[in-house]
Amino acid sequence: MSDWILDAFMVQYPYILTFLMLAVCAYAIILKSNLIKKILGLTIMIDVVNLFLILTGYRRVAGPIPPIYPNPEQVQLVVERAVDPLPQALVLTAIVIDMCVTAFAIALVVLIYRAYGTLDVRKIKELRG
Repeated sequence: MSDWILDAFMVQYPYILTFLMLAVCAYAIILKSNLIKKILGLTIMIDVVNLFLILTGYRRVAGPIPPIYPNPEQVQLVVERAVDPLPQALVLTAIVIDMCVTAFAIALVVLIYRAYGTLDVRKIKELRG
């Protein structure tokens, strides 16, 4: 019984760790008042989502091979042992989008700092009115 629980935990622990990291990032985004900390939380959250996508495409087989078709006779071998390339392609796109979003957010933070002289959201709300 305990071996079954340990095996299930070892298979599921990357997913559990991913969801714990998502919770920490959500905490940083929602409850922290510093804008830089919010951007860091958002960036890490996007990376955690990318990690989750890679984990969903990973296949635990003996002797994994890359998803490349060397010749038509090996198609069945590729189907059985290759990892799914779709999550990897999605993650590559997400990394580029993440970089653009982060650069835009940092540019906004710089403008906010120049206008208000602080990065604290609570102080910015007080200064606005």
